Amino acid sequence: MKILMVLTSHSRLGTTGRQTGFWLEEFTTPYYVFKDAGADITLASPLGGQPPIDPSSDEPGAQTDSTRRFKADTEAQAALANTVKLSGIAASDYDAVFYPGGHGPLWDLAENAFSIGIVQSTLAHGKPLAAVCHAPGVLRHVKAPNGSSLVQGKNVTGFTNTEEEAVGLTKVVPFLVEDMLKGNGANYSKAGDWEPHVVVDGLLVTGQNPASSGPTAEALLDLLRKGRQAA
Repeated sequence: MKILMVLTSHSRLGTTGRQTGFWLEEFTTPYYVFKDAGADITLASPLGGQPPIDPSSDEPGAQTDSTRRFKADTEAQAALANTVKLSGIAASDYDAVFYPGGHGPLWDLAENAFSIGIVQSTLAHGKPLAAVCHAPGVLRHVKAPNGSSLVQGKNVTGFTNTEEEAVGLTKVVPFLVEDMLKGNGANYSKAGDWEPHVVVDGLLVTGQNPASSGPTAEALLDLLRKGRQAA
């Protein structure tokens, strides 16, 4: 079972002068869900090397069991420090793909041709793909085989407008995930702010927020296991 995890390389939070990147727990929790299930995990990012961690996600109050486990895991730290360049990735080499969130993906992965190609290729070959929190933003420009938006008519979720408002970044981000998904014709649903919410539509799994990262990873694994049984 080979799983590709795609992380952002973008570190600037708009014009605020502040740093952003990926949300640490949204990487570490799924990473260990996959690792503990025996998966072979490859980490990739647009620029390769160490992807930027959102400093807010590494503060003492943001630590979780999985982030603490990561801090003690030199092998995982080395893997993160040496992500593969996205341009060198062949989606056909993997059984599933997972996108952790954080604000960074809204700037780079949403616009990245290699990322768009990976999403399209993965789903076209009947393999599951998951994205959590801001990461459903990577679906912004992805097309279905008929040329329409990939998410048109699909049941999805992602970081809500009210959650973005709560963190004070509504006017900073290049687009709002909820608005983008709705604007592309998706059937968007959400739970209360900061409550876990995961939506599965065929091979596409989306999670609403950081609380959804573990359940989103578990849903992806479930699709993989079902696929193996069917095979």
